[in-house]
Amino acid sequence: MQPTKPIRYALSMAIALALAPAHAQDTAPAAAPASQDQATTLDAIVVSGTAQFKGVRKRDASFSITTATPEQIQEAVPQSTADLLKIVPGIWAESTGGGTGANIFVRGMPSEGDAPFVTVQLDGSPLFPPPTLSFLENSTLFRTDDTVERLEVLRGGSSPIFSNGQAGATVNFIQKRGQDEAEGSVRLTVGSDSLRRVDIFNSGPMGNGWYYSVGGFYRITDGVRDPGFYADNGGQFSATLTKRWDSGEFNLYARHTDDNNAFYTAIPLLSSNNGNDLSDFPGLDAQTGTLMGPDFRHVTLPVGPDGQTITRDLADGRGVNIDVFGGSLDWNVGDWTISDRFNVLSGSAPTNALFTGALPQTLDAYIAGFGSTGTATFSNGGGAVAPGQQVLTAGWWVVDKELNSFTNDLRFSRELFAGNTLTFGAYYARYSSRDTWYLGNNMLLTAENNARRIDLVLDDGRVVSSNGFVGTSFFSLRANYDGQNTALFVADEWQLNERLRLDLGARYERQEIDGTVYDVASIDLDGDPNTLYDNETSISLDTSRRIDQNDSKLSWTAGLNFALNDNNSLFARINSGYKFPAFDNLRDGQDAVQEVDQYELGLKSGSALYDLYLTAFYNDFKNSPFQAFLDDGTNFTTVGDSRAYGLEVEGAIRPFGGFELAMTGVWLDAKYKNYENFTGNQVMRQPKRQYRVTPSYYWALPFGDLKLFATYSYIGDRYADLANTQVLPAYDTLDAGANLHVGDNWEFTLSGSNVTDELGLTEGNVRVPGAATGGVFMGRPIAGRQYQFSAAYRW
Repeated sequence: MQPTKPIRYALSMAIALALAPAHAQDTAPAAAPASQDQATTLDAIVVSGTAQFKGVRKRDASFSITTATPEQIQEAVPQSTADLLKIVPGIWAESTGGGTGANIFVRGMPSEGDAPFVTVQLDGSPLFPPPTLSFLENSTLFRTDDTVERLEVLRGGSSPIFSNGQAGATVNFIQKRGQDEAEGSVRLTVGSDSLRRVDIFNSGPMGNGWYYSVGGFYRITDGVRDPGFYADNGGQFSATLTKRWDSGEFNLYARHTDDNNAFYTAIPLLSSNNGNDLSDFPGLDAQTGTLMGPDFRHVTLPVGPDGQTITRDLADGRGVNIDVFGGSLDWNVGDWTISDRFNVLSGSAPTNALFTGALPQTLDAYIAGFGSTGTATFSNGGGAVAPGQQVLTAGWWVVDKELNSFTNDLRFSRELFAGNTLTFGAYYARYSSRDTWYLGNNMLLTAENNARRIDLVLDDGRVVSSNGFVGTSFFSLRANYDGQNTALFVADEWQLNERLRLDLGARYERQEIDGTVYDVASIDLDGDPNTLYDNETSISLDTSRRIDQNDSKLSWTAGLNFALNDNNSLFARINSGYKFPAFDNLRDGQDAVQEVDQYELGLKSGSALYDLYLTAFYNDFKNSPFQAFLDDGTNFTTVGDSRAYGLEVEGAIRPFGGFELAMTGVWLDAKYKNYENFTGNQVMRQPKRQYRVTPSYYWALPFGDLKLFATYSYIGDRYADLANTQVLPAYDTLDAGANLHVGDNWEFTLSGSNVTDELGLTEGNVRVPGAATGGVFMGRPIAGRQYQFSAAYRW
């Protein structure tokens, strides 16, 4: 197969590298970057969740934060941006949908999916102000590459006060910027599933205090679940421009991402032993199989009574085509420090994917359900379909989203007296989403890898499926949404004495949402009563309803850090935050503001021999909404409360030589409260226990150095549904790899994920509530065994 896009990313990066100056003169002194080698130690400087953007030492921070260097990111063998978050205790990321469209859960905070309590930032600015909309979560908007200097993930803590005030987790990717010494790299990666990727980065001085960086990637792969076309196809290009003075720094960045990613949903499997034992469904390999295939890659869907149609390509998947432009200013004026962060995003984030529903059955049983007999043939030729063929229905869902947003975070800081600094500021965000949905479009398919469509005509003359389709859209939507958030905040940081540090903060925020949702009308596309497949719904532009809601809320936090000595400190934190209803909540009539109170106690300890971070937490939620489109087209919604408590651990021990044993883990108890008949049930989709153990060994060799590493991961059992009837059994995986540096320039990395080819599930089928855990089961398995090899040249 040939790439469906020109290799414009590689060309543009090559041109940029060729034109970029390798040396410059008359440069002003540059601020040194945070040391990547020390990014996980107590002395590391972190900027996420701090009142002043200059940051604070990790040992002095009264909150839980995980940091990672590019090397640690690479050694985690992440399959996507969301999958990278597996290194963070307290976060559970379901990345089995592919490169995008993950479900990410934080500390027992309840949701039906996506990532409503995760904000993804670029250099301290949220990429899109609402953490989640239906069919869009923030990690979909970001791709990791060699332009990332480090990752910081703040959990709870001061999150309700700063940035967009999101109370869960803040995932901040900090870009590399140019420094006094020119540097760069070219990395080539190949792997299983025909993976081919190139990453390029270059940076350096330009003269007169100006610095630049450019970089990006281009990648194509068939995917671990090969749909018969490129599962992932696209790339990214970014650049930064920085000016430094003795009194401050100004930075601009631009990033273009155009990347298509196949989106995988549940497939049939066999289960036994109350759902604890899983195996392949005949004809569909659980580790590598997918129902998606070339047979229905390109479709033309009817969407209106007057012959209106749309044409879509399954290869577009759940991708993005976005442009991001932003910048920052840090300026010292007398006793004041002025800091500003802004970000502009524009582009599209479509979903073109196959969504499964009911369990498979034989073709004979399916036909018998109509009280008749009939004739079934393959839609694209190939003759009759065998009566015993396993078949199922699955929907070709289309969601188009056009996104625009602007955010700005302005802060003023001044030391009031020795050890006490006051910060006050304002946050402003304006954002919009233009949505067109066609959910449903169910097809009758063979239940096998790369499924085929089936045409079925009953002997009494009724047409069940035409061109494979048994129905058009069961839920059509056209909506225009606009939102605006304005917040004022104040924070005070007080070093009470050499050991005790107190920080306080408060935020008052107002959200204004308005929008227009066009009604859904029932239609009969051809007026023929014998055709069963087209009496469905379409969007009607004749009538509409308005959404107009304003909310305001006050949040606050207080944290205390006590340094026992140079190697140990304790912290305590309490905060009270909220989550305003987003566009989709208001469309469904869920207009309550979610409220969350969080309490944390933590220990931070470290030396040359070890690092240890322990955090105990408790959170209490009110007005948590739930929404899901069921297999019969019903839009099911409910609302209730929950509570969760748990213990997070993150640490490493280095007992001898080059050996290190690192570990992250969480124990969680999360339950619903006041949640209809679901009260007392375990919060869905989140394991009670999960942990990762990573041994590694480092050798200094005459020609360079070698590091071997492996990670054992354990994921405890969970429930796929509110009713706790669909058990997702516990599983474990093993990743392994090696990294070799040769001389000052060359780096070689070999890594494998799930090398034992474990079969594990991250999701059941919420569209079929109460499904049995025995026999045939619909679930979304983790990817099978995968390998990658990369060679990088650095200068």
